[in-house]
Amino acid sequence: MTPSALEKKLDAASTKLDIVKSEISNIIIGQDTVIDLSLAAMLSGGHALLVGVPGLAKTLLVETLSKVLGLDGKRVQFTPDLMPADIIGSEVLEETTKGKRSFRFIPGPVFCQLLMADEINRASPRTQSALLQAMQERFVTIAGERHDLPTPFHVLATQNPIEQEGTYPLPEAQLDRFLFQIDVDYPKEVTEREILLATTGTQQAQAKKVLTPKQLIGMQSLVRSMPIGNTVVDCILSLVRNARPDQSEFNFIKDTVVWGPGPRAGQALMLASRARALLDGRIAPSVDDVLALAGPVLKHRMALSFAARADGANLDDLISKLAKRVS
Repeated sequence: MTPSALEKKLDAASTKLDIVKSEISNIIIGQDTVIDLSLAAMLSGGHALLVGVPGLAKTLLVETLSKVLGLDGKRVQFTPDLMPADIIGSEVLEETTKGKRSFRFIPGPVFCQLLMADEINRASPRTQSALLQAMQERFVTIAGERHDLPTPFHVLATQNPIEQEGTYPLPEAQLDRFLFQIDVDYPKEVTEREILLATTGTQQAQAKKVLTPKQLIGMQSLVRSMPIGNTVVDCILSLVRNARPDQSEFNFIKDTVVWGPGPRAGQALMLASRARALLDGRIAPSVDDVLALAGPVLKHRMALSFAARADGANLDDLISKLAKRVS
């Protein structure tokens, strides 16, 4: 593709994405950053973990994304008694009228284009891990047989803060499958007033379809075609490698972090910085895109030592400090 043809396609995609964001913002009020990060994750072909207390429209956001992007969406409410087969499906033994028996595979809700894993940390680690293969490989294996998932396939999971009673920490391997951890905070007062007025009347806004799955796949390919400069690549490498305690040149990382991000974090930053540039109407990402995405990409891929937690350290401040040092 020639540079002029690529630029033309990027302009058209950016215009379409402006309509997508506007449509979602009609339903999800005052959460522009959360919307942008969710879209960036999907444009990158990845999954996102939405973290926040109940009642902040996390579930509504996923439902709205499904409608606006024209995706076949399904929802699984994670509970302590949920089993892996309830997510990926299972084989059942059937008998015909002639007495012949055979197994038939019944697909689970994971066979969709946008899976909403609601309150994912309410389920046991065994059930949470049922999504591991699906999220990474885009297929599941039942009784030794491969079953491909639809294209595109994305998981947007919601999670209650880990300190709440009745929740389980997600395994590190599963956390690494999420491109972003998106923190959903309480709205500002002026935004909360707008929400009250917009959602308690006789009429409420309804989401409209803007994209098709085929168009979304085309945009995902377009993101991978976007040019990226050596300065941006160097920034990504410096950020990821310095977030690892055994490779970092900074003592504040070595003294507080137990384990850091793997290469998948660098891949996430490469794709997500391009997606962020596209959402902003730019043809190529900058170092500012990388630094802005450092928190969502790295936060769930790092762990503080017990001593650091006891001293009141937190990953948000640590990543912010690291981003300033490598910029």
